[in-house]
Amino acid sequence: MKKLNTPGSHHVMRVIGASVAAAFLLAACSSVSPPIEQMAVSRAAVNTASNAGATEFAPVLLKSAMDKMAAAELAMTRKEYVKAGELAEQAQVDAQLAAASSRSAKAQKAAETVQEDSRVLRKEIDRQSK
Repeated sequence: MKKLNTPGSHHVMRVIGASVAAAFLLAACSSVSPPIEQMAVSRAAVNTASNAGATEFAPVLLKSAMDKMAAAELAMTRKEYVKAGELAEQAQVDAQLAAASSRSAKAQKAAETVQEDSRVLRKEIDRQSK
């Protein structure tokens, strides 16, 4: 029976252990799939924000979302899927915030217009009643 406790066998065991560890590491890295769905959702959120008027009412937030989306696209082409997914999620959040800020600003502007119209109408009614 061969002894496994010889000096040469420790070296062989370390090489085998390192090979197995490297194989597991490669398998783990290659198992990350492209975040295709997240990319599509994020692109849609950026488009929605743009269509909601974020260019006018929330330009900084929209630019942030667009910059992060561009960085996510670049990460996708480089097959850096984890980074692409994270950037796409951040772009989605920024875009949703830009859209909400835009809708809020539009609503505020509309409310101010209604208040001004109401003030003018009251003034006209007061003028006619005198």
